[in-house]
Amino acid sequence: MIRRTANSTPRRRKPAIHKRYTKTEILNEIAANTDSDRKEVAAILDELGSIIERHVRKRAAGEFILPGLLKISTAKKPARPARKNVPNPFKPGAVMDVPRKPASTRIKVTPLKKLKEFAL
Repeated sequence: MIRRTANSTPRRRKPAIHKRYTKTEILNEIAANTDSDRKEVAAILDELGSIIERHVRKRAAGEFILPGLLKISTAKKPARPARKNVPNPFKPGAVMDVPRKPASTRIKVTPLKKLKEFAL
């Protein structure tokens, strides 16, 4: 399949990758395709990780969007109180005690439209 870029020159689609890349392979691939130094690419990915961390930690925005690819958001789960004499779903007729669970924050990663289209 031939894709056209903004200046209308045809460009061949790159082949599918059949095995999962390691971090080193990802860095080498990006460096080769962008004519950048591998250390520069590693520094950019480290900084991206730092930016994401600053968006999702406590008292932060709670949401980070990598445009066109994915959305990372936090969801607060409230604390659950302890419960006594709850029916045991695995042993009919028996009861059990459920311990309390403290409040927690979950990370949700949602694919955006462009990422979903890659899988088609």
